[in-house]
Amino acid sequence: MAKLKIHPDSLRLGMYVKLPSGWMKHPFLFNSFKLSSHEQIRVIRALKLPYILIDADKSDVQPQEEVQLAPEPVLDEDTQQLREQMEQDKHQRIEQLKQFRRSLQKTEKNFQRSLVQVRNLMTKVGSRPLQAVEEAQQLISDMADIILGEENVALHLMNPDKQGDNLYYHSLNVAVLAMMLARQGQLSREQGQKLGLAALFHDVGKLKIPSQVLRKTDALSKPEENLLKMHCQYGVDLLNHSDAFPGDILPVILQHHEHIDGSGYPRGLSGKAIDPLAQILMLVNEYDNLCHPRDPSKAKIPYQALSFLFKNMKAKLPDKETKMLVKLLGVYPPGTVVMLSDNRVGMVISVNTSDLLNPSLLMYDASVPSTEAPMISLKEHDLSILKVIKPSQLPPPIFEYLNPRARISYFVDKAG
Repeated sequence: MAKLKIHPDSLRLGMYVKLPSGWMKHPFLFNSFKLSSHEQIRVIRALKLPYILIDADKSDVQPQEEVQLAPEPVLDEDTQQLREQMEQDKHQRIEQLKQFRRSLQKTEKNFQRSLVQVRNLMTKVGSRPLQAVEEAQQLISDMADIILGEENVALHLMNPDKQGDNLYYHSLNVAVLAMMLARQGQLSREQGQKLGLAALFHDVGKLKIPSQVLRKTDALSKPEENLLKMHCQYGVDLLNHSDAFPGDILPVILQHHEHIDGSGYPRGLSGKAIDPLAQILMLVNEYDNLCHPRDPSKAKIPYQALSFLFKNMKAKLPDKETKMLVKLLGVYPPGTVVMLSDNRVGMVISVNTSDLLNPSLLMYDASVPSTEAPMISLKEHDLSILKVIKPSQLPPPIFEYLNPRARISYFVDKAG
């Protein structure tokens, strides 16, 4: 059904309304929403709008008639106070959003800076291994100050440069998530930093694998597959050239493709024979590889990747750490596009690890420019997630507005 124009006095609870005015000309956080209280109806009537648009398809009750014009309402004192309070709350919320956006921009800059550092140290590891290791240790130490500190941490979805090499994004992503799991598992700072360093260099051996093998999107031949599996040993050999690289981290790098059931490589280790830090690394590595496989057409959205790990790879991965990863990322990890209980569409952009049931979402609102897109938390608005939506299933306007990331990269900041 098309949108209907109705008299403001005909509004009823359960109607999905669209206010025919600019976003800053009313006290509501959104131009479109479902009426859930009589107070909302009173405030809308006090706006002196000539009509209200009703989306019948999204409404629980249907309008009885169409009316073009409304008489001027009487603005009683209680309604005036309610409207002023809502406007005050709205402006406070706008300021909070501005602060949140500034925080995201700062985190984005730190992420890009760290990415450049990873790219630089990877190019030095063969010719200047000592310098590469020292720079990597400093980078991990800086990240540990946030991730392994005492304050709450927020995990943000980043918007990486599309031109970047996958190896650098993957290495940084795995390092961030591995250290976050170290925090979840209450490992010591020393162990957390060892894991972070191993994660940063876990795929360094791929520098010795021909690019045509690394970038091949169809099935590898058996010789190509065997060559690719050599990257674990190649990485250890490369890092052995530096006396500065801690020797006890080398087994973690060597074992990051082993599996709990013995089906992994290079040595087919199983269970407790696999280093505990390598078990965390293998899990995070599998998650990121599911999100970013060699063949992009097979990529899973974060929600699917977590579900696949939990249901299809249970025997291969450490059970405790897998549950920790689900808890860390939340049921709906950053990067997940969702439909809410009021039928609006948004994308999860941040998870506060101390409040997983209250993620931050970037919401689609055609009446608001995408650069000022509203951000909400589920708990604050008494909303729930109805379902996950694949980005490919989004209508073009919503896809362009939310800009779902082809590359799911995470970075951290102290939670506000």
